[in-house]
Amino acid sequence: MHVQDSHWSSALAAGAAMSTPTGGGRPDGARSTPLRVDAQRNLEHVLRAAREVFGELGYGAPMEDVARRARVGVGTVYRRFPSKDVLVRRIAEEETSRLTEQARAALGQEDEPWSALSRFLRTSVASGAGRLLPPQVLRVGVAEERGLPEHARLPQQRTQPAGELRLVPETPVTVADDAGAAELLEVVGQLVERARDAGELRADVSVSDVLLVIATAAPSLPDAAQQAAAASRLLDILLEGLRSRPA
Repeated sequence: MHVQDSHWSSALAAGAAMSTPTGGGRPDGARSTPLRVDAQRNLEHVLRAAREVFGELGYGAPMEDVARRARVGVGTVYRRFPSKDVLVRRIAEEETSRLTEQARAALGQEDEPWSALSRFLRTSVASGAGRLLPPQVLRVGVAEERGLPEHARLPQQRTQPAGELRLVPETPVTVADDAGAAELLEVVGQLVERARDAGELRADVSVSDVLLVIATAAPSLPDAAQQAAAASRLLDILLEGLRSRPA
């Protein structure tokens, strides 16, 4: 998981200001009037390319990389998203919303607590959403320092400079900064609580651990088949680590 928090934090302030530019159109693709067919197609290409590029390289990847992957000029990208922060926020919000819906589906369609939790993890890892989680849901230690409840204990974000993973110490950002992130934590918290109460999940496992599994078990590999196989194998191992053991 590679997230450049500077883009995300500035987007929190910039998002509202950039959402209604001069001329009446929104920069994030939600216009009051329908887009022309070619403009809509370009928007879809840009969003798909952004998910791929940010998933592979992190939110620090330049807009030029997004434009190149979308096969459009960088000016086309900036016409739809006047700043990189706006695009970063759009992608992160969409992936957070997707994870929330996957968690709700698991809660509603699986009666067994462990089956619900494992289904959510498998679906989320397969979708690759873990590579695009925003910083709010990728921190650890913040809750202990601020006295936040258990469900808010989040793994610290990671980035990958020069091909090496490292933890990045940063000024803590609480999940209350983003309603979408808070909603995700709430729903995943229900999955965790059910599995823990049923005695199927280790008592020391928190929501933060579950989200860390999603981020960790979503490697970015050049070959799609290899990536799917690696993610499935890694998730099997991590799930075994989450399960409770007889005393």
